[in-house]
Amino acid sequence: MTFADPLALLALLLVPAALGGYLLLERRRRAQAGAFANPALVPNLLGRRPGRLRHLAPALALLALALIATGLARPHATLSVPREEATVVLAIDVSRSMVATDVKPTRLAAAQKAVRAFLGRVPEGYRISIVSFAQTASVVLPPTADRDLAERALANLRPGDGTALGSGIARAVQVAERARGSDGKRPPAAIVLLSDGAQTIGEQTPVAAARRARALRIPISTVALGTADGVVEVRNPDGFVERVTVPPDPKTLRQVASVTRARFYEAPDGARLQAVYEELGSRVGREDEEREITAAFAAAGALLFLGAGAASALLFGRLP
Repeated sequence: MTFADPLALLALLLVPAALGGYLLLERRRRAQAGAFANPALVPNLLGRRPGRLRHLAPALALLALALIATGLARPHATLSVPREEATVVLAIDVSRSMVATDVKPTRLAAAQKAVRAFLGRVPEGYRISIVSFAQTASVVLPPTADRDLAERALANLRPGDGTALGSGIARAVQVAERARGSDGKRPPAAIVLLSDGAQTIGEQTPVAAARRARALRIPISTVALGTADGVVEVRNPDGFVERVTVPPDPKTLRQVASVTRARFYEAPDGARLQAVYEELGSRVGREDEEREITAAFAAAGALLFLGAGAASALLFGRLP
């Protein structure tokens, strides 16, 4: 929490001053009661006494005073609020390893199903773009709010050779950077990257591409799909078919997310992948925004003052 007028916090000194005054009055009240009669006989002279509850009203009043004094400094807090407009770039690995069946029915099919669920959770006004990457990176869907186009582009994804992970990230960043909102300005953007393997081709490194995203304040949430047991069949030049292990590369994907201050997820199966994309759909629909919350402090202080008055009226039949 920050304050637009921190010097106004000096008003909080009124709280200990008021507390000291109340304690002084309490001491004087006990002294006057002792002068009137023997303190041991007071319970026999009076009916039911409020006991410790007599401090409730002053305590509420002091807390109200503290809140209102804090409000004078115009506090600001970072709140998570719905985004009105944004661009979400889905960077999807379509390398040959995505045909592995350790995630049923295949990694690619499971990814397509999860992304469809993601599209249903993202606000309708958001523009969606899809970048696929294997040996090279391609924009298969420019930013659009048309979900039917997004569904068709997703369905047309086909596996290729190689994993140009760095190029995929760089192209996704480029799409997000060039996107424009209804006002002609670049709206907030986020990238969701799904991959199942380490980079095998391309000069652009994933971390270097991620640093560019960080400079543009574009977070890259990453998802590592698959298990260490994933295998694909590859036909070599001699015509023989080899079974090649294709484990995911969580280390690189975690590093990419960390560089851009985003989150990393592991999805060893379809159910987990579905849950990840559902969570991501909720996350990208909000952004952190600093807002002044003076009104909240003032309202809370007023309610506490009313509570102090009600407690005093209930216990003593009078206002404090």
